[in-house]
Parts: sequence; structure tokens; C-alpha cells
Amino acid sequence: MTFLALDVGNTRLKWAMYESPQLGARVLAHGAQFLENIETLAEGDWAALPVPHRMLGCVVAGDAVKRRVEEQMELWDTTPQWVVSGNAEAGLTNGYDHPARLGSDRWIAMIGALQHLRVSGRHKPCVVVMVGTAVTVEAIDASGRFLGGIILPGHGIMLRALESGTAGLHVPTGEVRDFPTNTSDALTSGGTFAIAGAVQRMVENLKHHTGEEPVVFMTGGAGWKMAPSMSVQCELVESLIFDGLLEIASRRFG
Repeated sequence: MTFLALDVGNTRLKWAMYESPQLGARVLAHGAQFLENIETLAEGDWAALPVPHRMLGCVVAGDAVKRRVEEQMELWDTTPQWVVSGNAEAGLTNGYDHPARLGSDRWIAMIGALQHLRVSGRHKPCVVVMVGTAVTVEAIDASGRFLGGIILPGHGIMLRALESGTAGLHVPTGEVRDFPTNTSDALTSGGTFAIAGAVQRMVENLKHHTGEEPVVFMTGGAGWKMAPSMSVQCELVESLIFDGLLEIASRRFG
């Protein structure tokens, strides 16, 4: 039963075709496409794929983008299904004030993180960090309850905000330095330290709340850039959303 997983973010659509809808299934093909190029998928990346028996995805880019994706899927006789955050699923309980308003990508990534804890036999609280256009930092206790999370701008948004609001800051991207001595390095280091500091604060909050040192998972398109600069130990899992989609699919589709 071939399975197509879709992660439609604010900048790119990422996809993976699996042999079956279960964690650990063999990847048959995968890829990514910028949102402005979605219309090329049916005749391009997806043209040679086997017909997916099931499809499950998350989309945070809005209904218009979702419709464009669904139009590309018309080359198959497959009904697209999209995850919406709920009160509970796959061992995760939603502590958001309005559960359905939690971004589906955040919900799915947390389910993926819980699955990684289960597979490794760890019964611990965890922090889930997604580094993309925006950065989200979620706290989950050892029982699988999502306690809450924070959202902050990603690197690109931070830099554009500074450039638009401050004269003379149109400078190339710099390097992360402990003590920056030029404007490019100062901007890049500032954004990096802001994200690292937010994660560290959430780790401290969760440790204080639970009395345990949490496991920290990091994912997202820019996760690999952030990981070396973190002040807390992180496990970089690039496939966290796909892992979450596979776990949900295995429970929904069998």
C-alpha cells in the first residue's frame, strides 16, 4: 500500500513516497519544491511515481496553496487527506486553549517526536524545535501532554525586519561568532542566539515543571544550521514531520 506524505510549509512543499504507511517503511522517492513551482509537480517530479494508495499531509500555507496541491494530485485517483490538530491523537494530548487552532505542522512534529521517544524506550519530557520561516518551540511532558509552545521569527524574517526598520543594514549574511566584530556577523549571530536562547528558556521551564531533564528534538529546513550553535544538547531529526505523518497514517489506515 504505497503512501504519499506531504509537508506544505510557508516556503516549500516537501514530499516522500513510502512503500507502506508505517514508521520505518522504505522510501521509494522524495523531493521538495518551492511553492511558486507547485504547478510543475504533476508533469515533473510526480509523473513517474507509482500511484499512491493513501495520502496524508499537513499544510500551513493556506487554502489557496492546498487547492493548487490537490489539483496536481488529480493525475492519480487518490483522495488527499489533511491532518488537522485535535484534542488527542497517537498518544499526544493537546493542551492548547483552542486545540484546532494549533498549526498542524507543530502537532504532527510533536507526534513524530513522541514516536522517537517510544522507539528508543525513553519515558521523558521533550522539547520540539522546528526551525524554518518561523521557529516554534514546544513543551511536552512525559505523559504525552502538550503543555504549550512559543513562536518566534526565523532568521530571514528577523533580518528583513531589521533591514526595513533600520538604515544602513543591507549587508550580506555573516558568520556566527562568540564576539562579532562586523555588522554581518553581528546580525547573523544575533538571530542565532535569539533562537538558541528561546530554546534554552523552554528547556529550563519544562525541567522546572517536570523535575526532569527533557530530550530536545530539532527539525526544519534550517535545523542543521542552528544545531551547532545550540546551548543545550539537541537531537537533529530532519524527518520529524514525515515520521509523525507515518505514525498517524499507521493508526488511521492500518
